[in-house]
Parts: sequence; C-alpha cells; structure tokens
Amino acid sequence: MKRLVRVAFLLVALGFGTWVVAGQWDGVRAGFARLSWSSLALSLVAVVAALGGGMMTWRALLADLGSPLPLRAGAKVFFVGQLGKYIPGSLWPVLAQMEMGRELGVPRSRSAAAFFLTLPVQLGSGLVISGVTLLAARPGAAAPYAWVFLLIPVLAVVFEPRVINAVLGFGLRRLGREPLERPLTRRGMLTALGWALLGWVAYGLHLAAVVHDLGASGLPAVAFSVGAFALSWCLGIMTFVVPAGAGVREVAMVAVLAPVLDSGSAIAAALCSRVVIVLGDLLCAGFAGLAARRAGDPRQDHAPGKAV
Repeated sequence: MKRLVRVAFLLVALGFGTWVVAGQWDGVRAGFARLSWSSLALSLVAVVAALGGGMMTWRALLADLGSPLPLRAGAKVFFVGQLGKYIPGSLWPVLAQMEMGRELGVPRSRSAAAFFLTLPVQLGSGLVISGVTLLAARPGAAAPYAWVFLLIPVLAVVFEPRVINAVLGFGLRRLGREPLERPLTRRGMLTALGWALLGWVAYGLHLAAVVHDLGASGLPAVAFSVGAFALSWCLGIMTFVVPAGAGVREVAMVAVLAPVLDSGSAIAAALCSRVVIVLGDLLCAGFAGLAARRAGDPRQDHAPGKAV
C-alpha cells in the first residue's frame, strides 16, 4: 500500500511538472531559439548545484535537531519530496518528506520542523543577498521593492535559536505532540545559512548563463542576476497556493530584469529559467533515487557511524 501511494504521488507530481512546461511551450521554444546549448548546459549545472545547496540547508537543520541523515538517503528524501511542490497546495512536500523520513527513523515532528525552518531561512537569506547584490550591481534597482526588504528584521527572528525553539515548542504543545528532543543551536543555524547563501549564488549563475546570450554580460550582470533571481523567488514563494510559485516568479523576474534587458528578452529569460529548474528538479530526484537504491537498505545506511 505504501509503495502504491508513493508511486501515485510521483506520477501526480511528474504530471504537474510536465503541465508547467507544456503550458509555456510556445514561449519556451522562442526563448530557447536565442540561446546556445552551452549556456543552457551551464545553466542546468548551476541549477543542480543550487538545488544541492537547498538540500544541504535542510539536512543541516535536520541534523541539528537530532536526525543526521547519510548524504544519499537525505538527498532522496529531500529531492523526491520536493517534487510535491508542483502539486497545488503547500503541504505535499512536507508530507512526503515526513513519510520517507519516518522509514529512516526520523520522527514526523522533526521532519516537519526542518521543512518549515528551511523556508524562512531561504527567504531571509534570499532577501539579504538580493538587496546586497542588486544595490552593488545597479544602485536604485532595488528601490521599487523596498517594501519586501522590510521583512528582513522579522525573518531575522528565525536566526535566533532561543526564539525559534520557543515557537516550535509552543506549536508542538498546541498540536498535542511531544517537544523536540534537541533544540536548534546557533551553530546549526549558521551552517544552514551558509548553505542557503551558496545556493543563491549558484541560482544567480544559472540565470547569468541565460541572460548572457540575451544581451547582459560581465561581472555586474552576474551580480545582478544573483539578486534578480533571489528576489523573484522570494516573491514567488509568498504565493503558497500556486504550484512552485508558477507564474508569479516569472512575472517578478521580468520586472526585476527590466533595467538590463528589453521586455522580450526578459520574458525569454524567465521562461527558460523555469524550464531549466523543472529539469533540475527531475534530474536531482531521479539521480537521488537511483543512488539511494544502489546503496541498498537506507535503514542500514542510517546505522550509527554511517552518516556522511
């Protein structure tokens, strides 16, 4: 029964991922016609690195909460679970990660805590790096979005373990669940933040590879691409009911890229970025699943002393 549910989840997630690509195919084809295959390949490599940074952010938080997972097993839980973001609704990824993590001995409450901590860590670090890079690359470009950066002081609360531990404890008590066995530490939070920032740099390189062929090149364009992608992602993730921020992130990216690209080129960049990220999600999930299967029984990998 569990296998059937898992297969059904994967089929639905892959179906929605395909729907995202098919619904944008005309624009995607026009945009791809202006890009070189080498740029697309570099963009995809950068996306895979960025997705790896996101996985390591989540894995660092989960380990700090008391459940260090081997790299291959953790990658499978994270990347396969993340396919659920293409299904309407915001809970599919965490539900999938909770179920797969449980098979590795991770309590559901701990999986949920790591998932919900990853989002504000990425959101807060994304807003910080977007503000810094946009201002450095093109002063004034971030001004129209100043209202978004007002969230930074609020999200900074997440980076103080004493505060977030109290919030987690309160939430678990209200749900009638046992408190977390291990509180979040400052070292664990800083490790997660470091991986998140590396992920944003890789995402920026992914976009820079695309916009290079569309007319924006040089170091300032690379820095601007980092900020543009991070800001558009942050705006997209605020729309929890839209699958993976579909549409919202593209609209935001077109607007943010306006100072460096004409509207047609900006639309092409946004659509190509979306498709490359979908491909990256599918590749990471596929390779992570194969690697975990070749490693044998994940519960054996999870034995003491085998964590990577």
